[in-house]
Amino acid sequence: MKNDLASNLEFFVLLARHGNLSAAARELDLTPPAATKRLAQLEARLGVRLVNRTTRSISLTSEGETYLHHATRILADLRDMEEAVSSSRSAPRGLLRVNATLGFGRTTIAPLVSAFAKRYPHVEVQLDVTDRPVDLVESGVDLAIRFGSLPDKRLNARRVMTNRRFLCASPRYLERHGTPASLADLAAHQCIVHRQNDDAYGVWRLIRDGQPEAVKVRGMLSSNDGDIVLGWALDGHGILIRSEWDLAKYVESGRLRVVLPEFTQPEADLFVYYAEKRNQSAKARAFIDFLVERFA
Repeated sequence: MKNDLASNLEFFVLLARHGNLSAAARELDLTPPAATKRLAQLEARLGVRLVNRTTRSISLTSEGETYLHHATRILADLRDMEEAVSSSRSAPRGLLRVNATLGFGRTTIAPLVSAFAKRYPHVEVQLDVTDRPVDLVESGVDLAIRFGSLPDKRLNARRVMTNRRFLCASPRYLERHGTPASLADLAAHQCIVHRQNDDAYGVWRLIRDGQPEAVKVRGMLSSNDGDIVLGWALDGHGILIRSEWDLAKYVESGRLRVVLPEFTQPEADLFVYYAEKRNQSAKARAFIDFLVERFA
């Protein structure tokens, strides 16, 4: 591998992403000793230590954090420069890094990436699924797909699909425990809690007729995985908040019913968001247009 500046930047970004020299070496088709030597040469040239090493992992020093910050941005600028020169004369091509939530990314976005790859065979797509939002500026991710309000006002976003969240439960649960007639009735019900990011645990914030209301709920089951909590609701374990996108087929089949339909969480639209750039790459534009087309 050539040992120029760009490849050194790519090496260090990979090292920081994996937190492990052996994993970075495997991705770059290097032996672990060669990766260790390369890191040592990089640190010797800079005259600073970039990482703290243990037998199994590495952590970045403050100088390493600074180097990573600039390396990520420089590599993104290099990709943008090449795409700006070539995209006007060719089909979308190059590496596109996409991030999505765990369950939705696995069940819905991954099949769409498969279809996109057939239409645009020259675009290399890296799809990462994470439970927490990513910092697009720092991570080098091109596009992130998320439900709900925009997490960072520095970003641009395009709405892919309108969506709301409703309270729901299985007919079996409602036959056994009754159907709540008011928000206060939820205190007497088993509620299934989907733990997401830093949301207050067990507090459901809903809106009725434009007015916000909050209710403290309890239940025996909770998870940070959306597919898991949906499965528990289908099994009759309690009341759950779920988006109409997820609910549609289950309500239609009768496996779930919407309860208290006048209460919703409206900030559940699906967005694709990206760092602010005047010249968005052809591959990113193609992917965003493809998503909007498919969800329409």
